[in-house]
Parts: sequence; C-alpha cells; structure tokens
Amino acid sequence: MLKMISKPAVKLVERYLPDPYIFVLLLTLIAAVAAIAIERQTPLAVLRFWGDGFWGLLTFSMQMLLVLVTGFMLASSPPVKRILQKIASTAKSPGGAIILVTLVSLVASWINWGFGLVVGALFAKELARLIRVDYRLLVASAYSGFVVWHGGLAGSIPLTIATEGHFSADQIGVIGTGSTIFAFFNLAIVVCLFIAIPLVNRMMLPDEKDSVYVDPSVLNDEPEPVGRVTRPAERLENSFTLALLVGVPGLLFLLDHFLLRGGGLNLNVVNFMFLFLAIVLHRTPRNLLNSLHEAIKGGAGIVIQFPFYAGIMAIMVQSGLAESMSEWLVSFATANTLPFWSFISAGIVNLFVPSGGGQWAVQAPVMLPAAQALGADIPRVAMAVAWGDAWTNLLQPFWALPVLAIAGLKAKDIMGFCLIQLFITGIIISVGLVWF
Repeated sequence: MLKMISKPAVKLVERYLPDPYIFVLLLTLIAAVAAIAIERQTPLAVLRFWGDGFWGLLTFSMQMLLVLVTGFMLASSPPVKRILQKIASTAKSPGGAIILVTLVSLVASWINWGFGLVVGALFAKELARLIRVDYRLLVASAYSGFVVWHGGLAGSIPLTIATEGHFSADQIGVIGTGSTIFAFFNLAIVVCLFIAIPLVNRMMLPDEKDSVYVDPSVLNDEPEPVGRVTRPAERLENSFTLALLVGVPGLLFLLDHFLLRGGGLNLNVVNFMFLFLAIVLHRTPRNLLNSLHEAIKGGAGIVIQFPFYAGIMAIMVQSGLAESMSEWLVSFATANTLPFWSFISAGIVNLFVPSGGGQWAVQAPVMLPAAQALGADIPRVAMAVAWGDAWTNLLQPFWALPVLAIAGLKAKDIMGFCLIQLFITGIIISVGLVWF
C-alpha cells in the first residue's frame, strides 16, 4: 500500500516542488504579503524588517557551511571511510540497504544533527556503490532519520531550557533534560520512530521498472594519487608531521574543553571537532585540501539561500505574524491538547523559521503563558515545539541542502518519499505527546 501511495507522491513532488532557491523566494513573498494583510504592517515597514534582517544569519550560515565541509572532510577520511565501508558491506539487498542507511542516520542524528546529516548522506553514497537500489529513496532514507534530532542529545530547545540564565528562566526556571530528552514520553517517541521510519522506507522501495539508479562510477570521490614530491612546497603539503603539529593541539583543546572545563556540545565545538579530527585522519594537508575541494562544491545553496531565510524570519518575528499564528492555534486548546496544538503550530512556523533556537524565541512567549494558564505540562509543551520544528523538516528543504549537496540530487528527487514519512511520523509524534 505504501508503495502505491509513494509513487504518486513522488510524481507530484517531482512535478510541482521547485528548486529550494525558488521555494525560498516564494516563501519570502508569502511572508511579506501575510504581514501586510494580517498584521496591518505597511509595505515600507515590511521592507525594512526584511532588509534589516537579511544578513542576520551570517554567523549561522557560515556554521552550516562548515557543518557540510568539515563533516564531509571527516567522513571522507580513510579511517572513517573504512568504517562506513565495513558497515555498508553488511547490506546484501536493496531492502537491507534502505533499512541500514535509515538506522545509521537515526542514530547519528540523535547524537548530533550536523553529524547525522553528513554521515547519512555519505553512507548512502557508499551503499549506492555496493548495492543496486533506488538512489532517490536511499538518500531520502538517509535524510528521514534527521527527524529525531530535536528529541536527541543536541536538541536546542531542551538544552536551552536546561541552561542557567536562559531567556525564560524567570518564568519557568531551569528544566533538566530528565524532564525533556530523557522523559518517558520523549524516549517512547524516539523508540517508535526508530522502528517505524526504517520499515516505512523499506515498504516504499519501488519496483525495478520504477526505480532510478545511479552509476557507481560517478560517486567515486577518491583523490588522485600523489606524484613524486620534488619541490619544498610539495614536501610541506604532503607532510604528516605538519598535520600533527597543528591537529594534535586542536584535539588537546577539545579534551580541555570537555574534561577539565566541563564544556558541552554546540555548533562551534562540533565543527572544531570535525575539522581537527579531519586534519589528523587525512594525514597530510594535501589530502585534506583535496577533500575540501570536493566538499565545497555543494555549498552554493547554503550561501545563497540562508540570507533569504534570515529575511523571512525577521518579517515573521518583527511583524508579529509568527506570534499571531501560534496564538490562533492554541486559542482552542486544553491542558491535555496543548502539546498537540503546540506541535502543529511549531510544524507550520518551521516552514518560515527553519531554526530550532530561533523558533523557540518566537514561540516561547506564546506557549509558556498558555501552558501556565491552562495548567499544562511545561516540559511536554517545550518538547512539542521541538518535535514540531523537527517534523516539517521532512517538507522544508532548508536542512536537506547539505544532504542533497553531498548526494548530488535535487530536493524534488527525495521529497515525495519524505512526504509519506511526514504523515506517518506526524501521527506517531502526536500520539506520543498526548498519550504517552
């Protein structure tokens, strides 16, 4: 049945879903018109919101580009590639490859979202070299595991409210991860998704005549062998000693950060870790630069699209549109149903504000007073917003850009499969938030 449903969904998305750049242009126009029509903002005010906020995500954009680049360099290093190849070799059939790539992506994304995006995409390419399987579904399966990230160890909302001095601390205090990430209802949702997502992906595997395959030779990104080293500059470029002299201090800094200073994971720390592990594991600067050359090719979408998303976020937040959308959705909620409506509202807002931390800044001033007024479970409401943010990433191509860049596909190639997962995961998460 799922195979029958996924086929028209894939064709529908292939026909009507534009390139992510077109998608972000349309969202910009929709947000601007809605701010004028609903919030009674003047066109000049909306123009100023948009222009002033357009460059508001420059730091985040560079961080995301580095997630792609450093993650690619780390995952394409010889030791990591050998591990991925060894795991990939356990898959003996197309169905086994689909289940395996989904599980690897789920585990990696639960640990850290950036790691999950990159490892999932690179592992999909490794499997495609070994198994003849529909490449679109293989990459879509790798991306589908990303849906669990906000319920995992690097979830920005639960980590934010667990941090002393967070912006809502005066209102709700500090809520530990035992009430959010490691709460029974959240772990139950994660376990159910770990079971359902691989099975659904497997059941969507197209028949031979409907499958789209990729030539394994085009996936080969092996660097060209180094020729004879004659110039002093070449000796430096191929010096393992130089790589160690810089790479080892970077790793020592990480040990100091985690062990002596008790630091935690954040985006900068993850990128730092990926970079210096890649420096050491590639052994020579030349090998690292060859890997960088391959990685940077896929960064164009991030560079051009993220400023537009910053402009959309500015319109949504400063015009009051995001707040109005959230208030309307929770206006008819009860204490028991508020987590569900918070989840739905977060899923909608995420289409316009695709950033977990940014979305919490928008929705917390609405959801937290509503939860207190209704007597709802505040940790559950916070996690409902977190899950809503992660959920519609299956439809919003913003976070798929690194995966698509590595895999060499377009959003329309995978979003038909992701659309089926959107409905199924939405049901599982909704039930978990209300009944578990």
